[in-house]
Amino acid sequence: MAPYHIRKYRESDRTQVVDVFSQAFEEFPPLTFRHILKLPRTLVLLLGVPFALFLVSGSWLLALVASLTLLTALRFLSKCPWTEFRVVSLRTDMSDITKFYLSEPGSCFWVAEAEGQVVGMVGVLPVEERPLRKERLELFHLCVALEHRGQGIAKALVRTVLQFAHDQGYSQVILSTSVLQHSALALYQRMGFQESHQFFFRPSWRLADIPSVVFVYHLPSAQASQAQE
Repeated sequence: MAPYHIRKYRESDRTQVVDVFSQAFEEFPPLTFRHILKLPRTLVLLLGVPFALFLVSGSWLLALVASLTLLTALRFLSKCPWTEFRVVSLRTDMSDITKFYLSEPGSCFWVAEAEGQVVGMVGVLPVEERPLRKERLELFHLCVALEHRGQGIAKALVRTVLQFAHDQGYSQVILSTSVLQHSALALYQRMGFQESHQFFFRPSWRLADIPSVVFVYHLPSAQASQAQE
């Protein structure tokens, strides 16, 4: 287990940060494919279409080809949400991390470094809604390289975010993650985040039935003031 430390992002980190960010999505298409196969509408599709073709044509070969075609299409569909999210991120906030995360007070981007390599990251920005900009901080892109997981790096990055939010005077930290990111869901719940609501990030996520879960962390100072009131 290599020792690691957390520091602010530097522009020289960009290549490694993008690599860790992109590699983080490779594990999710297989999970998504299995998730889609378990959906009732998928079972109806996979059984109903080939059977209907067999009844019409009397050809088992045609039914088999239809089944394989449907499975191929579903496997492609399982990649779409993650590819879309990665592309959108790399074209927006991840296209210029210094500009988006380090140019204004109340925002930041950290990396976890081990043996001179970036092995994890997380960023924060004030929420876009103007009335809440001084109250809520939003966490983005918590990632840890696969070979460095299980060392507490993700927890340390989240703690860094919570300490930053407290020091900056925010009352809440919010984030969203998909229902298929089981380790992330468990981490946030263990650290005291509370589920707020669910939504679909884009139409492709709705099509694959992968909602995102919004979590909220109420900082202790905010909880204390609420108790006094």
